[in-house]
Amino acid sequence: MKMFQFEQLRTFAAVVDEGTLEAAARSLYVTPSAISQRLKAMEDAAGQILLQRTNPARPTPAGEAILRFARQVRQLEWDAQQELGESRHRPTAPIPLVVNADSLSTWFMPALAGLPADLGACFELRREDEQHSTQLLRTGSVMAAVTATPEPVQGCSVEPLGSLRYRAVASPGYLRHWWPDGPELVAGSQAPVVDFDRKDDLQDGFFRTMTGAELTAPRHYVPSSAEFAQAIRLGLGWGLLPEQQCLADLRSGALVELASASPVDVSLYWQRWKIDSPVLNQLTAAVRETASRELRQPGA
Repeated sequence: MKMFQFEQLRTFAAVVDEGTLEAAARSLYVTPSAISQRLKAMEDAAGQILLQRTNPARPTPAGEAILRFARQVRQLEWDAQQELGESRHRPTAPIPLVVNADSLSTWFMPALAGLPADLGACFELRREDEQHSTQLLRTGSVMAAVTATPEPVQGCSVEPLGSLRYRAVASPGYLRHWWPDGPELVAGSQAPVVDFDRKDDLQDGFFRTMTGAELTAPRHYVPSSAEFAQAIRLGLGWGLLPEQQCLADLRSGALVELASASPVDVSLYWQRWKIDSPVLNQLTAAVRETASRELRQPGA
């Protein structure tokens, strides 16, 4: 396989990022025909199809390896420009990261805010369940991830961050209506529950652990961390909230815990590409330091 040129790699990443050849052409200030020619040259050199011409465009399995390579080259190029003092005069491509919604709403943003103001890096945050975020690393869509997966994705390093502790809670009004004699997590209960989305199995796992049965109650789906917590406070259903989102309400009586002796700890890990990038190194240090303060650590 021939070595790809920088402009070809830049083009390939732009098409995936922008979604169409036309949008990529606008972002690179070239014609769609030039984009098409570069992609064809890459596929001729690779001897296989690298990009699905769908809307949005998506890399094929072979293209995923090229996308990772393209993004790594782009990041290393930017790092070199920064060291030479050139990057401040150029627009910077955002560094793509994937973080689960609860981490985004509780502890991750202070890690970004703690980076030096003159670092010059921008970030593109993608939200994905902590159980599924490694797929985005695997495809080359992101450079780093907060994930629940301790096994490193190929080409990535991994380190533990700590645990996000959840507590099963409900509003006093909800309890008066559905469980007037106190919380009763029993098989067959029809007291409504709140799930984040259809991939969220936190409530199911908690109910299964507490009762040994499957959760069959009616469900609300609220795919936003703040609104998810609000739905529980307003009495739409019971659910599990990170401690950072519910401890104050538990102290004030705005929420009631269903099983105070049985919190749920979700272990989180930081996975990142194994490239020697000063920006990724500083980001990793900031994430590590913030997690050490905000997440439960072993023995704590």
